[in-house]
Amino acid sequence: MTLFGTAGIRGPVEEITPSLALTVGQAAGEPGAEFVVGRDGRETGPALAAAVEAGLESAGADVVRLGQVPTPTLAFASRGRQGVMLTASHNPPEDNGIKLFADGVEYDRTAERTIEDQLAADSDATPALARWDEWGRSNDLEILDRYLDAVVSYVRTAFGADVDETSDSDATDLLADLSIAVDCGNGMGSLATPQVLERLGADVVAANANVDGHFVARESKPTPQTLTDFAAFLEASAFDLGLAHDGDADRLVVLGPDGEVIHEDTILAVVAERYTATSDADDPVVVTTPNASARIDERVREAGGRVERVRLGALHEGIARERSAGTDRTAIVFAAEPWKHIHTRFGGWIDGVVSAAVVAALVADAGDTDTLREPVTERPYRKVSVDCPDERKADAMAALENDLPATFPDADVDTDYGVRLEFEDASWILVRPSGTEPYVRLYAESDAVDELVADAREVIETAIVDVE
Repeated sequence: MTLFGTAGIRGPVEEITPSLALTVGQAAGEPGAEFVVGRDGRETGPALAAAVEAGLESAGADVVRLGQVPTPTLAFASRGRQGVMLTASHNPPEDNGIKLFADGVEYDRTAERTIEDQLAADSDATPALARWDEWGRSNDLEILDRYLDAVVSYVRTAFGADVDETSDSDATDLLADLSIAVDCGNGMGSLATPQVLERLGADVVAANANVDGHFVARESKPTPQTLTDFAAFLEASAFDLGLAHDGDADRLVVLGPDGEVIHEDTILAVVAERYTATSDADDPVVVTTPNASARIDERVREAGGRVERVRLGALHEGIARERSAGTDRTAIVFAAEPWKHIHTRFGGWIDGVVSAAVVAALVADAGDTDTLREPVTERPYRKVSVDCPDERKADAMAALENDLPATFPDADVDTDYGVRLEFEDASWILVRPSGTEPYVRLYAESDAVDELVADAREVIETAIVDVE
């Protein structure tokens, strides 16, 4: 049985049912454990939360109900215990999902497989329950203000704000000269990001900042295509910066004052460079994914650090791998994939609210978005989806491990997470199978990107056709 994808269990509610939520709760819970449970603004969230709570309690775990919160807030609350977030993140409103945390970190593959194995074993039987006198109890907790306080404190400390520690107010003038528009997309960022930015001193206008599980303003996933109205608003106004979230506020998209979406790898590069440059570690490490640009490697190397990659959707596993290899905890200064960042000094989870405040602080320090991105070499980038039936993916990828290096013999090759080729001029390509759709994905970045894509695509299509 395979339930978990790259970000928990996710899908249409005909599949993510109360029955499933109940059994996941029963599989995850155990006597003496404590779980915080939160949900985003989707219409199906209350019923699924009730079901997962029933499952946890009947397995013997105590439940702390957080209500509607951003996913980063749930992760924050799960420190020292476990957590369940009911969210489908950037998926459409008819979807929902279940994401599990332990001590502020998403379940790794081993923990997820334990849940899957238990559900498979119980599929033809009644799931084991705790004894009647061991069932868990539940209570409610208001956590959001505590989380917002922690974000404000982290950012003002990390960016050296001049704060009177004896003052009752936690507001600072860190962003006092910055005007920011935030498109919350009817999602959970409405409850957190404008509030944090205002407390850091920014002049903030929040758009689509009412929580609505139908996502009436735009699609939940923030992209250049779904943010056209917001981009036009920025272009017609006089803001220094635009920020946009997905439904549960773990993703962040950054726009310039002209409404242009700044490339996600550029944002990743400038944040990674700042964390690397300000680290006291002898060997600062940034963890990212194979589809992330070489511009990140360039900026991190310039700042005196190194980049390590891990499979897409597994930043937490990459952090754990580096620690198990002997890297000091404080030396892992940042972990990120496009749109999603883990600020390791703050916590072990993806946090779009912290990212919004950090990016705003970087813009305030640089003076404007153009100056911030100026040191980053932004080569043309392409992402292409090549049709490939699911049953051909494995054999096609096996062939491409040989065929792509043979076609590009001057490239350095990494086959840990797909096939990634890097060239001396910092150009690169990555080929990997989609985990959810019948495609092989091709990512490429180069000054001659069209030629590189055309050559790589020909090799990919030939490998797929040749699979019998």
